[in-house]
Amino acid sequence: MSHLKSIENLKLLLEVVARLRSPDGCPWDKEQTHASLKPFLIEETAEFLDAVDDCDDEGMCEELGDILLHIVFHADIAEKEGRFSFDDITFHIKEKLIRRHPHVFGEETAENPDDVLVIWQNAKNKEKKSQDRTDRFAGIPRHLPALQRAEEYQKKAAKVGFDWECQNDIVDKITEELHELKEALKSGNEKNIDEEIGDLLFAVTNLSRFRKRAAAEELLAAAITKFRDRFRFIENELNKNGKKTESATIEEMEALWNLAKKELL
Repeated sequence: MSHLKSIENLKLLLEVVARLRSPDGCPWDKEQTHASLKPFLIEETAEFLDAVDDCDDEGMCEELGDILLHIVFHADIAEKEGRFSFDDITFHIKEKLIRRHPHVFGEETAENPDDVLVIWQNAKNKEKKSQDRTDRFAGIPRHLPALQRAEEYQKKAAKVGFDWECQNDIVDKITEELHELKEALKSGNEKNIDEEIGDLLFAVTNLSRFRKRAAAEELLAAAITKFRDRFRFIENELNKNGKKTESATIEEMEALWNLAKKELL
């Protein structure tokens, strides 16, 4: 019964968006394009991920609705241009799910999640062959966050044996890249400095990828949160003494930073 209600609500959502983008609809909605909506979709997705981390059911529900709106919105734009429709979207994802789950909809069997991943990858490989892809990295989205994208490139290379033997070797590479960055700083060549910073970030990302514990994106996010909490501690302590960060000396802030490291474990 709930599925019938969901289908009816989805139908109404499609009608609402079509009305908003009709000739006598909303001036802003009518002017939007796939490109103009990109930053909003990124923002809505980030807000949903925040809600997941916060275990906020109400927030997740709201943000998923916003993401669904974007899907319907993009479908309406494409349909009005005669390119594809919402029906095309749902048909293709339905077919893909069936095709990539032969252990559910076909004759193959899977005893555990690892078996499923092998089956899924085999199905993807068959699809790539039918699309005649020759570039190993072709399926990696350009708009992935840079750390995540770096890991995906590294994983693809590792699958054909282009990988490190142990994590200590990667640490040595990080040390090497740091030395090259120091040399670039001495030279004053700004372009070279930028390049070496990028190489250092890539090497550090390789270490987190190799360890197979947490993605570099997650590790950096955790570090950012730690920095935020410690800096808030500095601000709060200064406020207790009637001071603001703008008027505090670097020595005062460093002392409070070290205190924050002890207090915020």
